[in-house]
Amino acid sequence: MVTRATFSEHDSEPVHGLPAALPPGEKVLWQGSPAWRSLALDAYRVRLLAVYFGGIVLARGAWLLWNGSALPQALSGCIGPALMSAVCLMIVTGIAMLAARATVYTITTRRIVIRQGVALESTLNLPFKAIESANLSVRSGDTGDIALQTMRDQRVSYLWLWPHVRPWRITRPQPTLRNIAEPRQVAAILARAVTDAQPDTITTVDAAFEGMGTRTQPHGLPLEASA
Repeated sequence: MVTRATFSEHDSEPVHGLPAALPPGEKVLWQGSPAWRSLALDAYRVRLLAVYFGGIVLARGAWLLWNGSALPQALSGCIGPALMSAVCLMIVTGIAMLAARATVYTITTRRIVIRQGVALESTLNLPFKAIESANLSVRSGDTGDIALQTMRDQRVSYLWLWPHVRPWRITRPQPTLRNIAEPRQVAAILARAVTDAQPDTITTVDAAFEGMGTRTQPHGLPLEASA
């Protein structure tokens, strides 16, 4: 039996963050959501957009001065582009806030679940047996990502799952717990869960929790994906 990640759409949640009630024997070990400020800066590139729009406003002012406008006139001519830029940045930041609030990451004793979507909620169920390796990246402010490399026979849509994927891993998308708080502790919880669920799997976390990997022995038994 082949273990596969499953992607489903749903309208209600019998359990917070999960599309269905947990099967007997399965327990929730951790739940969390992206930190919206970190998500806005990292995934939605708000800082880069601010630099871009700032450059447009400065270019507008420089063009007006070059063409003979007085300084007050040049500043007045920059008001419109500056306001439009601010509105755009507010919209993108608002989208990031909504995305963070609509997202719930769950680690259970058997799988990882990513519930995401603002207008249409969907859920990715990722059994531990479907995960080939995991990588922890920590940022300043004590937020970070845990990227999950799935087995080669898994099919995960990069566009559908974005921004909950590792950037630029398009040919083999890596579902990612993005911009979570206390990422080292979450990585340790995941490592222990994988070890407890799969005795035939070697799970390693280095001393600083900066990287985590899982490796399944060739004789490992497949774990059927739960609902």
